[in-house]
Amino acid sequence: MYARRLLILLLCLSAPVLAAGTGQRVVIYDNLVTEVGSPPSTAPTNNDDLWITLADLKRATRFELKPQGVCRDELCFPVPEGRRSAFLTQLGAVTWFNLSEFARLVRQPAAYDGEQAVWYFGPRPEEQNAFLTSLVSPDFTLPDTNGRQRSLSEFRGKKVLLLTWASW
Repeated sequence: MYARRLLILLLCLSAPVLAAGTGQRVVIYDNLVTEVGSPPSTAPTNNDDLWITLADLKRATRFELKPQGVCRDELCFPVPEGRRSAFLTQLGAVTWFNLSEFARLVRQPAAYDGEQAVWYFGPRPEEQNAFLTSLVSPDFTLPDTNGRQRSLSEFRGKKVLLLTWASW
């Protein structure tokens, strides 16, 4: 878990370098960094929503628009008919997709840095909580009271009491 968070931090720190001065925007999705083109001035703008082309959607997320919805392999999310214009718009020959609205639809957390033109999309709730169905806790590594790094997996098969505290 620590290594994954470190990777995300490094990606977030390096992503602005990719986008700086190019007019490009950076999307971090499934921990992969992808540069996507900037929309033309006539493209839809809605606060801080991220509108991308269907080609960039597939490149950045591996999702694509199909008749049954927005799909990746066997996973499909139907676009709500009454809200279709919130997800899709046509400008000339190019169809634009609102990735931010899609993230809201599937309850996927997103963070945006407007100054650096970087978007980060976190795991969907079913991915975040997949360990709950297996009843196996995700592994993590933290220092013990003596400073030695210990992983939860070291105690597999033993009873463990975890005490946590947070300042918030």
